[in-house]
Amino acid sequence: MRRFTETTRELLQSLLPSSLAFISASLVAALLVSFFNHSPILVLRTIWEGAFGDVYSLSETLLKATPLVCTGLAVALAFRAGIWNIGAEGQFIVGAMTITVFGVSATNLFAPLFWLIMMVCVFLSGAVLGMIVGWLREKRGVSEVISTIMLNAIALQLLSYALHSPLQEIARTYPQSDRLVDVARLSQLWPGTRLHGGVIIVVLLAISLWLILFRLPLGFRLRVIGQNPRAARFAGINVSRHIVIALALSGGVAAIGGAIEVAGVTGRLYENISPGYGYTGIAVAMLGRLHPLGVLPAAFLFGALESGARALQRNMGISPVLAEVIQGMVILFVVLYETRWFREWLMKYLTFLNNDLK
Repeated sequence: MRRFTETTRELLQSLLPSSLAFISASLVAALLVSFFNHSPILVLRTIWEGAFGDVYSLSETLLKATPLVCTGLAVALAFRAGIWNIGAEGQFIVGAMTITVFGVSATNLFAPLFWLIMMVCVFLSGAVLGMIVGWLREKRGVSEVISTIMLNAIALQLLSYALHSPLQEIARTYPQSDRLVDVARLSQLWPGTRLHGGVIIVVLLAISLWLILFRLPLGFRLRVIGQNPRAARFAGINVSRHIVIALALSGGVAAIGGAIEVAGVTGRLYENISPGYGYTGIAVAMLGRLHPLGVLPAAFLFGALESGARALQRNMGISPVLAEVIQGMVILFVVLYETRWFREWLMKYLTFLNNDLK
């Protein structure tokens, strides 16, 4: 219980700069729209109502946050080991393709057994991409930034080829797959909404990664490598092997996000299945302070921005690009609040406030 309380306190303290960054970005965005003759208060209220106004709005927020949890976890896990995984986008797409291969050809298999086999294959498909990146880095000295970006492009082209040939629907009308069979679909959680069981899966995934990173020896070794690879080598840790393991785990988690999106939302594979979830996952990971449990509220906030931006477009005629502007400013404010002078000022203020309360 004491250990859990300490972890909770550390998480809350680490999320404070991120929360301030989100609030600051929202206020700046509201001021920006005021230059275009829109009321900042009305804009913020419309975003709030579009994201949390009723059960359906809240479900849409959770729906949009679900894939971001997976890509955010994938990026956070790699970053903890000191690796820049920019390839969550490609790994997400590969996972979506893998579940489609299984989902359109499934027969009368026992549903739990089918899902177990399918998710293992999905995880392995993303893990293979991650292992390729790790092998290129450790054996050939190729920067993981370059290799992951190139693999993203390869995954996109592979998706296009698959939807114009082997995975294209039987009717051959559109570049999309046939619909997944019922046994391959995720069940609906709330009647009248699109919310599906993938929400539960990503929460369990975040908890599992928290246990791996902070409660298992593997996670400790990965964090040591991320903080000081040279010290890790002196401690007898096989850095190369653990980097490959971290990238494999990261790729597998991102691939699960693609599978959940197809099985829970779209029901079929099509081009542009990801509107940039892999890249947005980088911002989610930063806002979540690279903590698996911190990724959950960070993804939820980004999902709320997406839902609120659509409400702005419907009700006020404001482009949903405003959500992307806020996301960009969130990153800038996170960087600002990470500077040494801000941390020193914050510590002085908290100390003064604590003394004043006493």
